[in-house]
This record gives sequence, structure tokens and C-alpha cells, in this order.
Amino acid sequence: MQTWIERRGMSGDWSVDSAGTANYQVGKTADPTMQKAALARGYLLETEAKQLTAKMVRDSQLVIAMDRENLREIFQIARGEPKQVKLLSDFLDASWPRDVPDPYRGPEHGFEFVLDMLEKACPAILDSLVDLPQSGGGVS
Repeated sequence: MQTWIERRGMSGDWSVDSAGTANYQVGKTADPTMQKAALARGYLLETEAKQLTAKMVRDSQLVIAMDRENLREIFQIARGEPKQVKLLSDFLDASWPRDVPDPYRGPEHGFEFVLDMLEKACPAILDSLVDLPQSGGGVS
């Protein structure tokens, strides 16, 4: 997402963060296979995993869940159903799966498919952000 923001010259307008709903990956970097697939497309994955908090949800103008299980977990963390929480597939047409498939449970090309979904969704996400007030909030 940060790359897409930079490509549109909006770096000062939006910040991007990433967090998981579970704590078992906290402090770890992205999976080596995902890092390799992302780097081949020009994306450098350098951040370390952290756990999502209710404050992070409240402070973000948009929170993207990768699948419906994560969506439910985000609602539990937030203690409600904040309107700024959306599924990634909300920004894709019906030809894409409703849930981003877990690439760790399938063949290596699963990472490529996830990147395909992200590359298709990111421009649509940015289009939706153009209408939001820019109060320094971010995208998680």
C-alpha cells in the first residue's frame, strides 16, 4: 500500500501500518517466501509483526481485514463493528475470492496470488480514501 501511495504522490497524506490479530508472530519479519515474491515485484517488506489493538482500530481511518475470520477478530478487539473496518475483497470485483487465501497452506504460487489481489485492491482502496478527511489518520 505504501508503494501505491508513493506512486500517486500522496506520501504526506496517508500513513500505512500493519498488524495481526494474534500475537504469535510479534517481532518477526515477513515469511521468506513472501519477501522473495514481493521483492521480485519491487516491494521491500521490512517491518516486524505486531498485534492489533483497539486503539489502533480507533485511530485509523481505514482498517483492512484479509478474510472474514480476521474481520470477526478485529470486531472483537475493537469491541464492536467500526464502520472503518473493511474486507480487502470489498475493493475487488466478484471474480476474486471473498477471503484472501492463506498462502502458507498451499503451493508456493499462493504468495503470487495474494500479491495479485493486493495489487488489484490497492488502487481501489486509495480511490476510496480520496473522499476521507486527511487528519493524519492511517490505513492498517
